[in-house]
Amino acid sequence: MKLAPLDAPAILRRYGLRPDKSLGQNFLIDEAALQRVVEASGLQPEEMALEVGPGLGGLTRWLAQRCRRVVAVELDARLLPALREVIAPFPNVEVIQGDILTLDAGALMSEKSLAGEAAYRVVANIPYYITSALIRRLLETRPAPRGLTLTLQREVAERICAAPGEMSLLALSVQVYGQPRLVARIPAGAFYPPPQVESAVIQVELYPHPRLAATHLPLFFRLAKAGFSQKRKTLRNALAGGLGWKAKQSEALLLSAGIDPQRRAETLSLEEWQRLVEAYERSAASAL
Repeated sequence: MKLAPLDAPAILRRYGLRPDKSLGQNFLIDEAALQRVVEASGLQPEEMALEVGPGLGGLTRWLAQRCRRVVAVELDARLLPALREVIAPFPNVEVIQGDILTLDAGALMSEKSLAGEAAYRVVANIPYYITSALIRRLLETRPAPRGLTLTLQREVAERICAAPGEMSLLALSVQVYGQPRLVARIPAGAFYPPPQVESAVIQVELYPHPRLAATHLPLFFRLAKAGFSQKRKTLRNALAGGLGWKAKQSEALLLSAGIDPQRRAETLSLEEWQRLVEAYERSAASAL
C-alpha cells in the first residue's frame, strides 16, 4: 500500500487538538525519516512491533506494512480518535491506551503473540523527559525485545553510543544489554511542531543475555551509580561518597580489581566494571 504523507496539522485541527508540550509531543511526519526508522528497526515480516507513543500514527502505518502485528501504546487518550482514524486501513494494528512505564510490556507482547512466542522489537519516538526511565524499563522487560529503535535527542543518542573515556551511567545501562549504534540524524523540521533540539535514531540490538550475569546486575548498577554520582571526583572518592565508605576502603577495592583509584568513572569500560563487581563479591565473601 502506498502511503500518502500525513497532514498532522490538519488532523489536529479536525479533532480540536494541540500538541501537549508537557508530554513532549513532537510528531515525526517526514516520510523519508519515517522510512529510515522502519528500515533501522530490522523488523521481519513474522515479528511484532511494540510502538511506544504512536501519536497520530505516522510511523504506525509504516510498521504495519513491515511486520505481522503492531501493538501501539499511547498515553494521551485525547489522541485516540485521530490515531484510530489514521490506522483504520491496517487491521494488524492494536492500540492500547496506557503508560508504558507502568505496563508490563513483556507480558503484553506475550499475550499478543502466536503460541506464546513473543518475537518483537520496540520502536519509539521517545518524549525526551522520560528517556532514561523508559530505556531502562524496556531493557529490563522479560521476555526481552530483540532490539530497540529509538528516536531521541541527538545529544542523548550520542551519549548512549559513547566509548570509554566519555561513558555515562546511561551508556553503561544500555551497553550491558546490547550494542547501540547511531543510524540517522533527524532535523527539527521533520517533526510537527519542530522541537528546539536536533534528534537522532539509534538501534540497539540486544544480546541473548546481558553481558553481566543477572545475579551481578543489582551490584553493578549500585557501584556504577555511586561511581557517576560525583563526576568530577576520582573513583576513589566517588565510590566512597556514593556508598558511604571510607576512601581507603574504596581504594583497596579498586586496586584489587586492577583499576587505578585516580581514574574517573567515565574512563572505565564495561569489562572493568565487571572486574569491580567481582572484586567486591570476593571481598564480601572473605569478610564472612
